[in-house]
This record gives sequence, structure tokens and C-alpha cells, in this order.
Amino acid sequence: MSDFMEERKNRQNKKDMQQEKEMTQEERQREQQKKLEAKAYEAYVKTVTPTHSLWKQMLKAFLTGGIICTIGQFILSRGLAMGLDEKTAGSWCSLLLILLSVTLTGLNVFPKIVKWGGAGALVPITGFANSVAAPAIEYKAEGWVFGVGAKIFTIAGPVILYGVLASWVVGLVYWIMKMV
Repeated sequence: MSDFMEERKNRQNKKDMQQEKEMTQEERQREQQKKLEAKAYEAYVKTVTPTHSLWKQMLKAFLTGGIICTIGQFILSRGLAMGLDEKTAGSWCSLLLILLSVTLTGLNVFPKIVKWGGAGALVPITGFANSVAAPAIEYKAEGWVFGVGAKIFTIAGPVILYGVLASWVVGLVYWIMKMV
């Protein structure tokens, strides 16, 4: 079996040598230039590609999401302590977290939190508020109709659309099951 492999290797080497002889000097230079460019590009990609530690990112996301949820729990507990019922306190909690997120987005602080905390900042309700507010702020210079109005739901629009569609389908299935 090894003789067969050796023979095959020799034939391939002869083929390569024959092809190399047939190449002109100019073609060889082009090939070498392409190889050098490919190596240079590969080196460039390695230098600009960020390296991330999975465990470090997960810890940051956990801490960020935990801090946001702790703030929400604090707001909820304060509302209950002030005599609000649970539903009203929950509504105030959501409202204040959204207000905080939109305000921090407007002050360009929330994007820095997202960059540090990753998905931990994007998963709670604050991330959704940021996804609505950020395009509105970014496209404000283009006007209220073609800027803010057209771009405000760029990211959040599909979420709202499919959320409404899914709730409609589930409601329809529930209604049909109830009739049967």
C-alpha cells in the first residue's frame, strides 16, 4: 500500500514540475504576489479580529442583566412599599426601566453598557427600549417623517410584528379549542 502512495506522490510531483516549467516568469510573479497578498490579508485579519473569553463574556452578561433586574426589583419593591398593588407596581417598574433605558440611550451611555455587558443588557425590557430609541436618535437629522418616523421600528418592528402575529394565532387556536 505504501508503494502505491509513493508512486502516486511521485506522479503528482512530476505533474507539478511540468506545470511549473510551462508557466512563464510573469505568471510565476503573479502567483507569488497573490500568495503574498493572501498571507498579508490573513495576518491582517488575525490582528483585527477580537479575541473573546467565553466565560468572561458570560460573567459580564450575567452581572449586567442581574444589575438591571436588581434595579427593577428595587423599583417594584418601592412601589409595593408605597401601597401600590402588584400590577400597578409592575407597570411603574416597566415604565421607569424603559424611561431609564431611553434616557441612557439618548446620553450615549446605554451603548457602552451593551458593549461591556452584551446580551445581559439587551435581553430585559431595557434592550427593547434601546432598540426603538437608538434608530430614532440616529436618524433625527433626516427629519421627523423620513428620519424618525421611517426608521424608529427598524429593529423593533419585526419583533412587534411577529409578536402580534403569534398572539393572534395563539388566540385563534384557543378560541377554536374552546368551541370544540
